[in-house]
Amino acid sequence: MISKTVWKQILRSPSGIPLANPFLIMTNDTIAAIATPAGSGGIAVIRISGPRAFEIADSIWRGRPLAQATSHTAHFGEITDARGETLDEALATVFHHGRSFTGEATVELSIHGSKWLQNEVLARIIEAGARMAEPGEFSQRAVINGRIDLAQAEGIADMIAASSRAAHRLATTQMKGVFSRRLDTLRLQMIELASLLELELDFSEEDVEFADRSHLISLCTSARTEIDRLASSFRTGQALKDGVPIAIAGAPNAGKSTLLNYLLQEEKAIVTDIPGTTRDIIEDTTEIDGILYRFIDTAGLRDTSDQVERIGIDRAIQRCGNARIILYLLDPTSPLSSQTDRMRELTSGLPAETSLIPVITKADLNDSPETAELPTETADKPTTVPDILTAMPPLRISARTGKGIDILINIIRKSVTAHHDPASELIVTNIRHYHELRATSEALLRTSEALTAGLPPDLIAQDLREAIHHLSLITGAITSDTLLHTIFSRFCIGK
Repeated sequence: MISKTVWKQILRSPSGIPLANPFLIMTNDTIAAIATPAGSGGIAVIRISGPRAFEIADSIWRGRPLAQATSHTAHFGEITDARGETLDEALATVFHHGRSFTGEATVELSIHGSKWLQNEVLARIIEAGARMAEPGEFSQRAVINGRIDLAQAEGIADMIAASSRAAHRLATTQMKGVFSRRLDTLRLQMIELASLLELELDFSEEDVEFADRSHLISLCTSARTEIDRLASSFRTGQALKDGVPIAIAGAPNAGKSTLLNYLLQEEKAIVTDIPGTTRDIIEDTTEIDGILYRFIDTAGLRDTSDQVERIGIDRAIQRCGNARIILYLLDPTSPLSSQTDRMRELTSGLPAETSLIPVITKADLNDSPETAELPTETADKPTTVPDILTAMPPLRISARTGKGIDILINIIRKSVTAHHDPASELIVTNIRHYHELRATSEALLRTSEALTAGLPPDLIAQDLREAIHHLSLITGAITSDTLLHTIFSRFCIGK
């Protein structure tokens, strides 16, 4: 009979009660959890990790003793209940100490995906002496045991959550340690600088300088330039990770909803000839050439006394302010002067890095005389506010026939990767990493200023040590219990 205590462990909320001290159980406890998504499926995997993993697994296993099995081998057998009767036929994969993901002895049991069966097998494992894993505890143990660093662990979480090829590529780069190795190189450079300054402190009475100050300033500036480049990539990384937000704006009946439906390849928004049909935000995501885009259809921008429509317009302006790119649609069948005035008004308060792509719609219809005189060339890149009206001729498209859409998508793609190419550069996607990089840069700036001013080595070393501290927090070279718990509490139980 399975005890109530065991069932409480299994059925408790994934948030659980935080561990009092994550380090105290690392070498003593054996943990277990379902590693596959919640619910029923064809197969479910239960992971057991810790010093008693083989002993606990063998206590419910009928087949070749797993404790005697070679590492990285799989074995067919049966899982038994407390009476010795068969619960399920299963496949057990064995990983020896030092050769598993966590760095501990690990057994992964692949069973049939019945939800009842998953809980029953997990309950047997807990009764045999394991403990339910906390969120992210397997990854946390991998960090503590030196199998991966903190940034790589966060890359694993991003890999699980990746919803596009670009996001997957970024997570893979981080998970493989490419980002960490670059940071380690920079950190070692800073440590070398700090060691020279510390050496001068040991010989302060002799008034000796062990490094030329101009050389130190050059090294400090070089490191800060690289740190700033990584930090500046965060906006691109966040967009690629979560989906590039693209607002579709313009006057009523400019073709915004028609364009949204074409891009999503479904009838997401209602399309009519009645101005002001869209009164609220309609958005959805789609992947194009490996990049996830979040297209946002907004209410038509115009003066109105309709209270509901006014709320929709206010929301449209707000979402445009948060967008990475704005597709501003111009209706060729209406006078352009009022539309361009509205476009100028909308974009005057936007962040400088927001890209605006002016687009003339309805290319399948006859142009008005005013529109017919506009340039016909298509530009290969969007403009950046506030120089929105002269930097690029508007692109002509038809969302009914598809004319010009391929060119539009290419312009969007170039805008996203204009400063940071995800296929060839390291790109920061984690906001924690971004803040630590900014703090590192600020400390390096103070270090350079102190060197230039000729301040004493002890004052210079203080800022340099702070830079090393913030950079080390990213990979976990310096950690705290609070930081670890905050990070790993966001992971799923089985990871």
